[in-house]
Amino acid sequence: MTKVQSTIKGRGAATNPANRFHDKHSEAFDDGWHQDESDKPVTELYLDNSRSIINYNQSPDIPFDRSINPYRGCEHGCMYCFARPTHAYLDCSPGLDFETKIFYKPNAVELLEKELAAKKYRCASIALGINTDSYQPVERKLQITRSILEVLSRCSHPVSIVTKSAMIERDFDLLVPMAEKNLVHIMVSVTTLDADLARAMEPRAAAPHRRLSLIENLSKAGIPVGVLVAPVIPVLNDNEIEKILATVSNAGALTAGYVMIRLPHEVKDLFKEWLDNHVPLKAEHIMNRILDLRGGKEYNADFGQRMRGTGVFAELIEKRFSRAYKKLGFTGMPEFDCSQFVPPGGNKQFSLF
Repeated sequence: MTKVQSTIKGRGAATNPANRFHDKHSEAFDDGWHQDESDKPVTELYLDNSRSIINYNQSPDIPFDRSINPYRGCEHGCMYCFARPTHAYLDCSPGLDFETKIFYKPNAVELLEKELAAKKYRCASIALGINTDSYQPVERKLQITRSILEVLSRCSHPVSIVTKSAMIERDFDLLVPMAEKNLVHIMVSVTTLDADLARAMEPRAAAPHRRLSLIENLSKAGIPVGVLVAPVIPVLNDNEIEKILATVSNAGALTAGYVMIRLPHEVKDLFKEWLDNHVPLKAEHIMNRILDLRGGKEYNADFGQRMRGTGVFAELIEKRFSRAYKKLGFTGMPEFDCSQFVPPGGNKQFSLF
C-alpha cells in the first residue's frame, strides 16, 4: 500500500497516528477523493479535572524545579514539539489530536491558591507554560493563564514564562508591575527568521517579525526578556544561529539560550513525515545529522545530553552559539526576588535560610 502524504492548512501534523499504548493502528489510503475544506479538523476543548496545578521536577538540566501548564495539547501545531507524546496518556494521538484536542484546567485558580497557601510551601520561581504554550490561541477565550498570573501578582510570587505568542502583550497590566518588583522573566522562542519555514513548521504561532516586535515591546515596557533558539535543527535552521542572536540582541533581549531538537517516542515519525512533506530534498540529510547528534539514535533522553546532543556537530553548535553570545554582549536577566511572597490570605512568608 502506498504511503499517503498530505498537509492540512493551519496544522502541523498531517496524520493522526495511534499512540504507543494502542494495540491497533490505522494507515491512510488515497481513494481518489479530494479533501474538502469542511473536512479540516477543528479545535475541541475538554475539561482537565486535575487535583494539583504545580508540577515539581528534579531534572538536573533545567533551571527550575516547578512549573504550571494551564493546557495539555497546543494549537500552535509545532511539528517538532517534544510534548506531543504526553497526549498518549490522555488516550489521544500525538499527531492531529495534540493540536485539536485541548485539555484545560477550569479550577486552576483554586488549586494554585490552595497550594501556595500550604504551610510547607517555599517560594521559588514558577515556570509557566513549559510543555505547551500558555498563550496558545484558546487562551484568548479561556484566559486561564491570565487568572494564574493574577494570583501570582497578588501574592508577589516570581514567574518565568516561555512563549512564541504575541498574546502575552494583553497582560502587560500585570507583567509591568511584577517586573518592577523583579518577579517576572519572559523567554520568547525564536526558531527561525524565515517566514515561510515558520509558517510550515509552527503554523499557528506568531510570525517571526511579530516575535521580534514582541521582544522590542517587552524591553520597552521594562519587562526582562530573553530568547530561546529552540529547537536547533541541523541543516534546517542551524545556519541562522548568529543572525537570530544579532537580531534579538538589537531588539532588546537580555539573554539567549538554545535547545537541540528532541524526538521522543511518536515525535520521530511525525517529524520525518513532516520532512518528507515540506523539505524532501533535505530530509535524509537532516535525519542523518540528528543521528550524529544522538550517538546513532534518533533520540537520547539521558540528562546532560538530551538538550544539547553529543559529538562533533553538537560541539560546533555550542562553540558558534557561545562565540556569538559573547560578541553581542548579552547582559543576562536580573535575579528574582522571592522575599516579597505573601501566601493567599496570609502574612508575608519569610525564608528559613
